[in-house]
Amino acid sequence: MSQDQGPTVAHGPRVVAGRYAILNELGRGGMGVVWLAEDRMIGRHVAIKELHLPDGVPGSERAVFEERVLREARTAGRLNDPAVVTVYDVVQESGATYIVMELIQAPTLSDVVRERGPLPAEQVAKLAEQLLSALEAAHQAGIVHRDVKPSNIMVAANGRAKLTDFGIAQSLDDPRLTSSGILIGSPTYMAPERIRGEEAGAGSDLWALGAVLFYAIEGYNPFERPTTAATMHAILAEVPYLTRAQGALASVISGLMIGTPAARLTAAQVRGLLTHVPTGPPTGPTMITGGTAYFPHQNPTGAVQAPPPAKPRTKLLAIGAAVAVVAGAVGGFFLSQAINAPADSEQTVAIQKFSYGDSGDFPEFTVSDGYCNNSLLQKGTAFDSYDDCKKPFQIQVFATLEPASASAPWTYRKSELEALGESYCGWFFSTERVKNDIKGQLTYAVVVPTQQTWDAKDSSAGRDHTIHCVLVRKDKAKITDSQVESPS
Repeated sequence: MSQDQGPTVAHGPRVVAGRYAILNELGRGGMGVVWLAEDRMIGRHVAIKELHLPDGVPGSERAVFEERVLREARTAGRLNDPAVVTVYDVVQESGATYIVMELIQAPTLSDVVRERGPLPAEQVAKLAEQLLSALEAAHQAGIVHRDVKPSNIMVAANGRAKLTDFGIAQSLDDPRLTSSGILIGSPTYMAPERIRGEEAGAGSDLWALGAVLFYAIEGYNPFERPTTAATMHAILAEVPYLTRAQGALASVISGLMIGTPAARLTAAQVRGLLTHVPTGPPTGPTMITGGTAYFPHQNPTGAVQAPPPAKPRTKLLAIGAAVAVVAGAVGGFFLSQAINAPADSEQTVAIQKFSYGDSGDFPEFTVSDGYCNNSLLQKGTAFDSYDDCKKPFQIQVFATLEPASASAPWTYRKSELEALGESYCGWFFSTERVKNDIKGQLTYAVVVPTQQTWDAKDSSAGRDHTIHCVLVRKDKAKITDSQVESPS
């Protein structure tokens, strides 16, 4: 769509559907152009997105796309959530499709981060709550957004966020509307399963939300590369590591970005974690300067600022790592790559990770939740018995987790199991499950099954999917009394 199809001086503004006068262009992207328009029937300003597909798309697929847009835009118009940009009308005219939307005079999240740098954790948590609410409303209506990204998120001066651009969303309940030749969405924020060719679902939107929150807290997208192919490879093969997020917020972001959809955090789990993010006054740069409002893709000051420097994309080393304190969650799968220091100790200790079973660090690990063992936590030890927790011991199991059913296990991914265990164990470690008597002197280790143990035919052949959370002293000395509280 060329600029000369906008307003003209000689003949007045272009009018859509006999009521929407096109005034100015607000922005454009791969899926269309956004216009500022006046609704002459009501007398208010609106935003109109004129949708179009790239040249060369077959007519049959174009028709499917247009039907999808009409259906989903109409459905989105029925969504009632403060964080969803309201859709007023959908129009097809002269071979074009127009979505008439609420006009939000605010910068996008992309603008905010590009111009002001990474956001404070408190503001990212509030952003997460609002966007999660918007996605929950959409998913409950059977809509998958499919293109959650910073440039589709408007952030008002009062901190309110608005998720826009449901125009390419796909309804979950209409199998007719599938397109074999169109890759819809932004590759940088596209979930791994979609790149693998699987259908988009609610979990895909949640993965994208995690990537958006990573961008907001770190100031860059961890997967962005010079080419689309390299970007997709990074999404499929690399695990991003946080440097600025801690605790529950780190668990939210990393847990949403788990590559396996079945192990990814659900919306309910995210909401549970967010209740434990500190809500004190921001300590970093403000999200929006007081009262400033402007259209997306415009800079009210005229200043052009360079994007923040790229962060290292390699795994953080153990030096300086500390016990992950993941505060509270709704049960299920939690993941944290965050590095946090214990609140009651200046000492930092790397979280140890071990494997058990065939070819593992431990030939066996059968110590159950709450039980103790008097062997040092070192490779080659077989933890196949229990010791009295009332006498000095070396280790105590304080939590266990089985992330896959024995009848239908998911593909073994050791690094993700370890990260999942680190967050899950970190959450339990931070709760009253572990006594406060000597908590500052304790750390924990994560023990996961080997692939051979995971893939074994059945339990008689050694099959086991249990992740163990193990208490140890930081100085490797013996623990003199049980440190695990029994459930009341």
